[in-house]
Parts: sequence; structure tokens; C-alpha cells
Amino acid sequence: MNILVIHGPNLHLLGRRKPEIYGRTTLAALNASIKRHSAKLGFKTRIFQANGEGEIIDLLTANSAWADALVINPAAYTHYSYAIRDAIEALGLPAVEVHLSDISEREPFRRTSVTKPVCRAQFKGEGAFSYFKALDFCAGLK
Repeated sequence: MNILVIHGPNLHLLGRRKPEIYGRTTLAALNASIKRHSAKLGFKTRIFQANGEGEIIDLLTANSAWADALVINPAAYTHYSYAIRDAIEALGLPAVEVHLSDISEREPFRRTSVTKPVCRAQFKGEGAFSYFKALDFCAGLK
């Protein structure tokens, strides 16, 4: 199974940005963990990080023929990007939304996800384990 993993804006700052919320793990370390977990499941992965909304949509489109499923952390775009939501829906890939922090326990503006309705599941609040749970969920899609 081929899994496309997309990290949204500011996730390149992991380890430095608000470590009390997002942890001290860097994006490189998170990606290495995702690759290890994926390999255990027999998956191939492509992992990208993008800060721009259009860039994320371009990555989704460019990799949709290769991917069997999508694991996406839209980050701040979770709360208002109908463009990313529409791209996920249009491409028809089984998608799983992930968040390092528990967005339902954060500021009021972070509690709404416009992308969740076009995803099969959402995992949040468990740091890297949110990604691992998403990958495990994808294993059940086989």
C-alpha cells in the first residue's frame, strides 16, 4: 500500500515552536518515525511538508495516482481551507486527518475542522502516535 503523508504549515518548525503543545520532536525525527512505522506495516510512503494552501493541493494532485491513502495534518488550514477540503474530496483517496495536539481542547477557533467531513477518521492529541494510529487505520483499508 502506498501512503501519502502531508504536513501543513509551520510543521517544519516542530521541536522549536511551542514545544509545550507540539513537543520537542523535529519534523525530520517525526518523518523517520513515520517511515519506520509504515515499513512495519509493509507500506511505501511519500512525505511532504508545505506551508502554502495551493502547494498542498498541488502535492495532493501530483501524488494521487500513486497513493492508495492519504494521511494529512492540514495544521491551521484544518479550520478554514475549503480548497484543501474540496481537493481531498475530489481526488477520492481514503483520507485520515491527524493532529499532534488535541484541537478539541484548544482555542475555540481551532475546534472546528472543515476537512474532517471528507476524511474517514481523525486522530489527535497524541503527538507522533496520532500519525501511527492513522497508519494503522490505513492498514485496515486493504
